[in-house]
Amino acid sequence: MMNQNDRSRQDRHIALYTSADHPCSYLDDRLARTLFVDPTIRVDSATYQALIDQGFRRSGTHVYRPACNGCNECVPVRVPVERFVPNRSQRRNWKSNAPEILLRERPAEFDAEHFALYRRYLERRHPDGGMAEDATEESYRRFLVDPWGGQTRFVELRLDARLVGVAVTDVLKRGLSAVYTFFDPELSARAPGTFAVLAQIELTRRVGLPYLYLGYCISDSRKMAYKTHFRPVEAWNGQEWRPLCNEKGRVTKRPAAHRRNGNGLE
Repeated sequence: MMNQNDRSRQDRHIALYTSADHPCSYLDDRLARTLFVDPTIRVDSATYQALIDQGFRRSGTHVYRPACNGCNECVPVRVPVERFVPNRSQRRNWKSNAPEILLRERPAEFDAEHFALYRRYLERRHPDGGMAEDATEESYRRFLVDPWGGQTRFVELRLDARLVGVAVTDVLKRGLSAVYTFFDPELSARAPGTFAVLAQIELTRRVGLPYLYLGYCISDSRKMAYKTHFRPVEAWNGQEWRPLCNEKGRVTKRPAAHRRNGNGLE
């Protein structure tokens, strides 16, 4: 039975604001537009669960969803972890890394060792992006450390006690959400990013939650298309979550992105 607090959350009206057009961070020669949740609203874990289930994501304390004119490339995806079956490459990755890389959960607190790895990762892996140019302690804290209203854990990856990766992970009622992962670029041959997602899937199973939310998949962006490799994968089509791949494992036609440019949320 729904209690009074649940009814209050359900009936709550959340104001949304649309940004001006700006250059797309993922696809060249495209303009993007973003739908933001009113930044004066404190988004708690329950509210964010409702939002992420409608295709929103958070960056720091900002909660947003793409609302681009004429483009539906950003598709929210999640993995139903109990049905996840690793492919051959993922099995090799886990077999190679799991015995050697120690996973350790930490609270979402500033750590100089984490920050140094974060900067090194951006400088080597994304040197042309705006994040590398603005990789200050202040921006790092805003992005990953500062309180936002819910629970966040830093999952450390350590090889021979040395920090080699951090998977920043939100803990929600219906799943975990992969916020951001950074790792030692010298270990790229180990595919630590893939290992981090596999570890988050296993962690989601272990805590008894049904989904790992992976954010936006962009099939035409090499940086974002990898998310379709964790199958089965579900996509939000604006009305419901549906399988993104057909029975042959091929990515189906991209579902239309859900847009609501008014000052309310369904």
